[in-house]
Amino acid sequence: MQAALKEEPSRAVTTYYFDRPAERPRAWIVSADMGFGHQRAAHGLKHLAPECHVFNAGSPEITDPGEVRFWGWLTAWYKFLSRTKSIPLAGPALFALLDGLLEIPPFYPLRDLSHPSLNNWIVDRLIRHGLGRTLLERVRTLDLPMISTFYAPALAADLLLENPVCTVICDADLNRVWVASKAQGSRIRYFAPCGRVMRRLREYGVPDERIFITGFPLPRENVGGPGMEVLKGDMIARLARLDPRGRFLSVFRPTVAALLGASPEPSRNRTPVTVTFAVGGAGAQVEIGVMLAKALKPGILDGRFRLILIAGVSPTVEREFREPIARMGLEPALGSGLLVVRENDRTSYFDRFNALMRETDILWTKPSELSFYSALGIPIIMAPSIGPQEKKNAGWLMDKGCGMPQDEPSLALEWLSDLLEEGVFAEKAFNGFVRNRKLGVHKIEEVLATGTMTRETNPLRR
Repeated sequence: MQAALKEEPSRAVTTYYFDRPAERPRAWIVSADMGFGHQRAAHGLKHLAPECHVFNAGSPEITDPGEVRFWGWLTAWYKFLSRTKSIPLAGPALFALLDGLLEIPPFYPLRDLSHPSLNNWIVDRLIRHGLGRTLLERVRTLDLPMISTFYAPALAADLLLENPVCTVICDADLNRVWVASKAQGSRIRYFAPCGRVMRRLREYGVPDERIFITGFPLPRENVGGPGMEVLKGDMIARLARLDPRGRFLSVFRPTVAALLGASPEPSRNRTPVTVTFAVGGAGAQVEIGVMLAKALKPGILDGRFRLILIAGVSPTVEREFREPIARMGLEPALGSGLLVVRENDRTSYFDRFNALMRETDILWTKPSELSFYSALGIPIIMAPSIGPQEKKNAGWLMDKGCGMPQDEPSLALEWLSDLLEEGVFAEKAFNGFVRNRKLGVHKIEEVLATGTMTRETNPLRR
């Protein structure tokens, strides 16, 4: 698809943006407070925005009071439903309501799904009643393209704004609501994290010339430049920790050396393996992290494992981690073999999270947008999915060979140790690094600056 775009670029695409395309492109970056996923993607692109500032749809700084109340209600309802699944009796029914609204149809059989859904009708009606109006007034102050990581601002801009509009997809599949009701007449350009999203967008009626398979906008500080110097260095160190007996490297050492420029050597003085457990933005699944801390206690105390429990920005989640840790006698390990991480705001949290990913050997989390962090060479242990999009992400991780469903958390010390000895996590780390796209930020910049995207044949540079 990208090859065709390069040969016959649309004049509208190539002349929209910049008089001097050699300069770093600039764009308005817009997100929404609907879990961490949309804001994490926006954080990776904030350097493109005026004053590196991300607009958050519904925030008081850019939204009138009536719309602030609507977004506040929508966010609170989403977070409540995300945590209701464990509530006896009523919980599953309430969660099914959210699940139904976000349903993603089976991919096969291939068919025309361009007809708008009920969700499209709802969003169109909200836009006609003013959804996004004050945000768009701010965007109009500079003639820049707008990149949204949530569908509602993009759909509003498509109808009401003359600026070019782009959308970053944050999952491996998507609901029909991400595409305008009249897909063929829309101006929205889509940055897809994987080929599966491209194929789904086609089913929803989006023409190929408005789809770019860029990859998820992974943090530049974890990747480095286009040569991925930072990422390759981290991969060499991580593979040494994940393959203590050299079983993976005994088979794949030549391939690893060819792609990374060096071959890892397992440390004689075995370095602790760092497992990071991250809750979602709604604070779900804290209990899994607590069980994990209890199970890994012997390994933490004897230096085989290091555990990082990430509470996001929630003091409640932090407390729900720290209180059981005190009861189980792990407080002496805090700061060394055990970390509980919380930040006061999301910008600080995303920066801290990205720094911790350079130290992380195994990421345990629900299959959210963090599924795409597998491209950093981090194997994913998948907590149970919450919502249809996470089920699709889980399938994508399994297909790529870089993720696995969690086994019994209370027995984690046993099965984690066995899989490490067998080199299984090293293999999954390498699969993610090779098979998944790593240069999303650079590719998005390329599309903004030139209107097209070079098709790469090198598997590491896709």
